[in-house]
Amino acid sequence: MPELVDAAPHSQAEPSVAEIVAKVRRIQIVANRAVNDLFAGEYHSVFRGRGMEFDEVREYQPGDEVRDIDWNVTARSGVPFVKRFREERELTVLFLVDISASGTFGSLVRSKMELAVEVAALLMFSALKNNDKVGLLLFCDEVLKYLPPRKGKANVLRFIRELVAARPVARETRIDRALEFLNRVQRRKAVVFLISDFLDTHDERQLMVANSRHDLVAITVSDPREAELPDVGFLTLRDAETGELLELDTSHRRVRELFARQAALRRERLVLGLRKLGVDELPIRTDESYVTSMHRFFRMRERRMR
Repeated sequence: MPELVDAAPHSQAEPSVAEIVAKVRRIQIVANRAVNDLFAGEYHSVFRGRGMEFDEVREYQPGDEVRDIDWNVTARSGVPFVKRFREERELTVLFLVDISASGTFGSLVRSKMELAVEVAALLMFSALKNNDKVGLLLFCDEVLKYLPPRKGKANVLRFIRELVAARPVARETRIDRALEFLNRVQRRKAVVFLISDFLDTHDERQLMVANSRHDLVAITVSDPREAELPDVGFLTLRDAETGELLELDTSHRRVRELFARQAALRRERLVLGLRKLGVDELPIRTDESYVTSMHRFFRMRERRMR
């Protein structure tokens, strides 16, 4: 059975420049406030740098670790010196965002894509506050745009504009191709947020490779109507990526149960697949506060790291 969305999805009209600017400004204000009030410390604590790097040497003091003694400097000076290290904090943070047409669906206030943009913006501003590099990759059945990681507020605002202005693509989603591209262009370890509704049949091999090289987080975006049909009689559904139409009589309990069962099985396969590969999941839904979901995710990561 194809993945279906409502026959009357959210509007896909081309946004004007003024609308894009206004929306970017609103997202910037909301994301900045959330980062300052809630997330800056949590982001810093659960996404670490690449390790420890040399900082300086200083004279040995009672209580210092003997193994930290710099024997070369000690031999030259005749006085014991120890090496001091600091955490190499700077991260490279990449956002891989699925802009396939299924993201236009939303049965409530926001579509899945609108929710994904807000979550991405919040995480981008968290990275900005930590002076991390940020990059963006937009994909559907292929990589549509890649903007390499850079620092700075102007860079983050440009990425948010790209997300707001992105036109949904009515083609099948190929997460594996986005990850294959990532593994070619990003050689050094990065934090990678893969944002999608994961309605494709993704290639676990590419997920496994990406997760072994990077700190990969799957941000799964969903809407409650994808898991349960309302009892509203005949309902015409359309697959946003293929255009296929399907008419269902939702007044039949058996039809609703079959739809719900298939959705539950799809969700279970996704969760178990990510868990098997060791990929952390941050689930967000259009009917829930993403702030709550993100707090829950940060606490989970923090507990595991301790």
